[in-house]
Amino acid sequence: MYARLKWLQCFVIMNCLLFIQGQRTIGAIFDDGSFLFEAAFNVAITVASENEERPFEANVVRTSPGDIMEAENAMCTLLESNIFGVFGPKTKITLHHVQSIADFLEIPQLIAEPVETLNRNWSAVNLYPNHIAYSQIFADIIGMKSWKEFTIIYEGSEHLPFLDNIISMQELDSEEKMLITVVQLPDGDDFRSQLKTIKASGSVNYLISCGIDKLPLVLEQTQQVGLMSDDHSYIIMDPDFQTIDIDPYKHGGSNITGIRFFDPELEDIKTFMTSLNEKVKELSEGQIENAIEENGLTLSLALVHDSVILYTSAIKAMGLEEGAENITCDSDESWTFGSTLINHVRTMELDGLTGMIKFDEEGIRSELEVDILEVMAHGFEKVGSWTTEDGYTESRKIIPPVEQEGSDSMKGKHFIVITALSAPYGMLKESSKRLEGNDRYEGFGIEIIEELAKMNEFNYTFDIQADGVYGSYDSKTGKWTGMMEKIMDGRVDFAITDLTITAARQKAVDFTSPFMNLGITILYKKPTKQPPDLFSFISPFSYQVWGWLAGAYVGVSALLFLLGRFAPEEWQNPYPCIEDPETLDNQWTFANSFWFTLGSVLTQGSEIAPIAVSTRMAGSMWWFFTLIMVSSYTANLAAFLTVESKFYAIKSVSDLASNPYGIQYGAKKGGATFSFFKESDNILYQKMYEYMEAHPEMMPPTNDIGLERVKSETENYAFLMESSSIEYLVERNCDVAQVGGLLDSKGYGIAMKKNSPYRQPMSESILQLQEQGKISRMKDKWWKEKRGGGVCADDDEGSGDAQPLVLANVGGVFIVLAAGSGMAVICAFIEMMIDVWLTARRVKVPFKEELVAELKFIFSFSGDVKPVRHRESTGSGSKESKKEDGKEGDDVESPRESENRDDAAPSRHSERSSHSHHISHSRRQSNAIQMARTRKYSRQYSNKSQLIPES
Repeated sequence: MYARLKWLQCFVIMNCLLFIQGQRTIGAIFDDGSFLFEAAFNVAITVASENEERPFEANVVRTSPGDIMEAENAMCTLLESNIFGVFGPKTKITLHHVQSIADFLEIPQLIAEPVETLNRNWSAVNLYPNHIAYSQIFADIIGMKSWKEFTIIYEGSEHLPFLDNIISMQELDSEEKMLITVVQLPDGDDFRSQLKTIKASGSVNYLISCGIDKLPLVLEQTQQVGLMSDDHSYIIMDPDFQTIDIDPYKHGGSNITGIRFFDPELEDIKTFMTSLNEKVKELSEGQIENAIEENGLTLSLALVHDSVILYTSAIKAMGLEEGAENITCDSDESWTFGSTLINHVRTMELDGLTGMIKFDEEGIRSELEVDILEVMAHGFEKVGSWTTEDGYTESRKIIPPVEQEGSDSMKGKHFIVITALSAPYGMLKESSKRLEGNDRYEGFGIEIIEELAKMNEFNYTFDIQADGVYGSYDSKTGKWTGMMEKIMDGRVDFAITDLTITAARQKAVDFTSPFMNLGITILYKKPTKQPPDLFSFISPFSYQVWGWLAGAYVGVSALLFLLGRFAPEEWQNPYPCIEDPETLDNQWTFANSFWFTLGSVLTQGSEIAPIAVSTRMAGSMWWFFTLIMVSSYTANLAAFLTVESKFYAIKSVSDLASNPYGIQYGAKKGGATFSFFKESDNILYQKMYEYMEAHPEMMPPTNDIGLERVKSETENYAFLMESSSIEYLVERNCDVAQVGGLLDSKGYGIAMKKNSPYRQPMSESILQLQEQGKISRMKDKWWKEKRGGGVCADDDEGSGDAQPLVLANVGGVFIVLAAGSGMAVICAFIEMMIDVWLTARRVKVPFKEELVAELKFIFSFSGDVKPVRHRESTGSGSKESKKEDGKEGDDVESPRESENRDDAAPSRHSERSSHSHHISHSRRQSNAIQMARTRKYSRQYSNKSQLIPES
């Protein structure tokens, strides 16, 4: 009985323990900052717990994004609840940290994020597609599209592993060369500079690998820079491509291809999205409704669902009832069933929301199956599928051609196209065979119609305007003439030639978008060679520069003259043999100052050299100035002597209107050029219109006749016409040239009847031809290659006009000269003030008195000789002679001698060395020699007189 009671007690305890254990817990760490992934995890746990006696329980811990410490604490907290495994976190740095803890404790970790490296021995299961298998999807799509060149545009280094098989295509393709360009998007949200560079490279195929948050901005900016046209193709690598708004790109003409892992229209996907929105609303306490819009389910959210379903299925299959008991962050033990559960998960196969989930031998998900999508006018369309086993499989049987809107209205119809025999727009084909129909004609306009007919699938027949009149409104009859009349009457459907779109014509007929832009300019004889100018040596400098140069010469010369009088060092002893002279000389006379600066300009130098700091500074600045000016003059003179100058009778339309050389001019009779002058309110153009109206003989009926009159030797004639026609003529007639710029801006278009239904498709086709560069290539072909084009391409090579240097070219050196001169003036003033102060101190006179005396002498301009006011009482030379004369005489001193003796003091100038005597004037040297001889003779005479006795 006792044994039965014990057994019953144990049974009750076991049932209580089972009741206490209750649900099986799976932990999760979310650091995405939203409720979406937590809601997806909870919804998946709910689905996995259906019809289970022991349902699964979600234990979720939220952490800050990228916080390692919070993630570690969250993991330790989850371990305390005996979890069967842990999901997350999302941030890569915290994911790896949690993974290291889970791996050590052998706690299975579920991952739904791209991880480039994953060891098979790790306790982790990653449902995100392997980067090698993922890149193979797009490599096969590129091969299907037969791209021979493309540009890879990627966001950051984390995307590079997913480009592995794509980049290797360049190495493996040995038969045909493949050009791959790789461009990384910069940080921030402005990629236009890189996209413009890609556009300039000429690449038209692009593979974009960036996050779904940045993808709409990248596509928007590619459209802004002009990379969304019929010529451009895109492959989008992001698996959530189907979630973005594609309305702005439906009608751009570009082929945009992407992939998806699931069809959002499937019932399971819709059910999951509904449950997800409800759970988000519950977690956010009703603040967030419809967190996921239609087609807004991302791959990561679907992988959360599949991860939980796969892992719980493995737990059920193994019959595990207990989680990781007694496993904590501080324990050294690991979960016994952890590795076994991980290995079992890797052997399972599950058909989840993201397709078949299957792992290879390395434990990675390399078995993939995806849908290939393309953007159509009605939205996304599935065009194929891809599997690891079968590769790319086309599901669209017929690929419809891209058609311009409205092109069906022209398809299969026949039109009459009128043109004129005006080169290069319409010409008779040169052939030895007899040609009929449209084969008789060729030219720029003819080829444009051929391309438009191919694009819009219509037939046509050319008609020729025999008189070549394009058409203008006749106010007398109230009717239009020429081609315009035929268009309005319905006799022809289209008109193409160099037919200008004007306001008057636009009111009468419809025009397509311009296929060429141009303006009115002048056709005239090529400028003749100008005879050499006798005074061409003046040409290197403009008259303004010559004036400034002359002013600088005079100014610096005058400045040196003043500085020489201010600077004490420039007053030198004229007699080196006399220590205490009566006067000092200055080399900076007015003539010498001009001679010094002139010698520098002519690079000849002079015998004059500055002594003082201030004069040396001014002289140095002048030498630097002359170095730059002479070098600039020499260089530009060489250009003037080598460049062949030409004589331009007219250079602009104003020259033509003033008519200084009796030039006659006109425009094509009844053409748009003549109408421009007629309707213009510009006074100059009205004057020209009145001239042409008064001289109808100057109005040729065709451009060819106008050209012949321009080339005529007997006639001085200028022809006003469109720049495009002039470009064609000057390529073949080397004796004529375009003169002046454009007087207006207009375009050539294809004319058709008013309110024609064909205007829109024709205009769109012309724009497409321009974007493809075909019209530009056509122009080069018919202007520069066909019918003698290009013969005058190098006719003007080596010719041109050398331009004289203006003040803007050399103004800097004038500023340097002025600055240096100013510094020299300051330096000279300081030198003078110091010398006056020292002299006043030495001779004990007031500073002001000495300064006034010095300034009076400086500004008296009394020549280049300066008397010494303060002389020493003893000395040699003339002083000794005077003393000897005094002894011989009556011992009475003259007033001047007395004054000199009383005021005598050691003179600073008398103590100066004569270190610059070699540059002194020759007059000073001869004076010194003469004075020395006189003193010697006087002393000899005095000694002899003492020896003669008195009578």
